Amino acid sequence: MDLIQALLLAFVEGLTEFLPISSTAHMIFTSAIFETQDDSFVKMFQVSIQFGAILSVIVLYWRKFLNVKSVNFYIKLAIAVIPALVLGKLFDDKIEAVLGNPVPIAIVLIVGGIVLLFVDRLFKRPKIKTEENITIRKALIIGFWQCLAMMPGTSRSAASIIGGMQQGLTRKLAAEFSFFLAVPTMLAVTAYSIFLKDWKYEGVEQKGYEMITQSSDNITFFIVGNILAFFVAMLAIRVFIGLIDKHGFRIWGWYRIIAGTLLLIYFTR
Repeated sequence: MDLIQALLLAFVEGLTEFLPISSTAHMIFTSAIFETQDDSFVKMFQVSIQFGAILSVIVLYWRKFLNVKSVNFYIKLAIAVIPALVLGKLFDDKIEAVLGNPVPIAIVLIVGGIVLLFVDRLFKRPKIKTEENITIRKALIIGFWQCLAMMPGTSRSAASIIGGMQQGLTRKLAAEFSFFLAVPTMLAVTAYSIFLKDWKYEGVEQKGYEMITQSSDNITFFIVGNILAFFVAMLAIRVFIGLIDKHGFRIWGWYRIIAGTLLLIYFTR
């Protein structure tokens, strides 16, 4: 992987992480086009640059995250993230096996797009408009919905937003709570990938941080990638909130169907 490829992957991560179109799918397709999808450092890099995207949420919603009086807010996030942490650890190897095959991911992208075409019709009467009215039980249920995204191509954002709407949240609040929930979820995944997971890199098992610090190029990729993902994610969140509040999910559904179909044709030709 060179610097241009690292920047493109970081741009894709920042742009798609909080949109209901699956950042994992887009990065897998991008790295497959670069023919770097089997490189362990690239796989770890794709996860590690989520840290930049996480910071964008904290900066944009700093009043919420840095309010020490919001004990209930922290409790909700802590409980909601439990299902993803437990199931993610149990199915880590199976998930990684799927990541190497773009075809089923493209199919999931299409199926998820079809679902998004009808989401707005299914949940027409939201009752919960503020985060304070989200109960711990509802937060936990949304956390289980988020686990659907363990199948690459589903989209963590889409799964948790639909889960929020199913629990009576408005589209905007469901999207924002999805952003909030992304912070502990992605932070845990990123920390696991960098500090705990064993990667086979250049014939030797290494931790993520060992791969990063192995060369000045890898350090540069990691730092620059996270910075770019941070700024692109901030812009994407602001634009997405406005679009989803006004237009709903249909535009994203059609995008997924078209993108998934083109990618399916590309990888099966």
